[in-house]
Amino acid sequence: MLPTICILAGGLGQRLGERTARTPKPLIDVAGEPFLFHQLRLLAQHGAERVVLCVGYLGEMIEERVGRARCGITIDYSYDSPHLDGTLGAIRRALPLLGDRFLVLYGDTYLRLDYRAAVAGWITSNAPALMTVLRNEGRWDTSNVVYSDHRVLVYDKQRLTPKMQWIDYGLGGLTNEALHAVDERERDLAVLYQRLAETCSLYGFLATERFYEIGTPTGLAETEAFLRANALPRRRR
Repeated sequence: MLPTICILAGGLGQRLGERTARTPKPLIDVAGEPFLFHQLRLLAQHGAERVVLCVGYLGEMIEERVGRARCGITIDYSYDSPHLDGTLGAIRRALPLLGDRFLVLYGDTYLRLDYRAAVAGWITSNAPALMTVLRNEGRWDTSNVVYSDHRVLVYDKQRLTPKMQWIDYGLGGLTNEALHAVDERERDLAVLYQRLAETCSLYGFLATERFYEIGTPTGLAETEAFLRANALPRRRR
């Protein structure tokens, strides 16, 4: 069983243009069904039992389409304020639903890794936070991580260096303790991860399979092709 998973699904999806004008990004049709269904089915395969969806833009549409249970997973919803809370702000708003230790991922990513092993390693490390990383070397996006011996030593999306051969894979984990590393008014999850790395408080788990995402037209096309060829079998709700 995995900790509760917080899925950040409140963004506007502006890079997808007209496709998200009336449809929230998690509900975009990919390989014959809403992308979020693929994501939930993958999480269920790895032992997820509870998800909290942090929604904002067209969030009511997501709740109506997805419901309170799917793929054997119980689903709760946390709604952004009218002005949107930002990634970390959305997590803070959802804290009453998340517990003391929880996983975090984005609602536009499809991540193939051993979720149970990542959680087990994180717990054993005693670190307050987790970041999964991939040896990227600039292949799929801009590398932004320095990683060594199960620790993220540097995470910075602005100040890039040649030592950054890894990339934030997209699955993270936080304890309530980890949130104290930044001011409670901070809205950006990336800033929290950066501060945690600076104090060697960010456990790193190495993923080996490339990530897929639907945040850009190119990413969407690649994910569509992958899931058409490799989608998990559908199951009853």
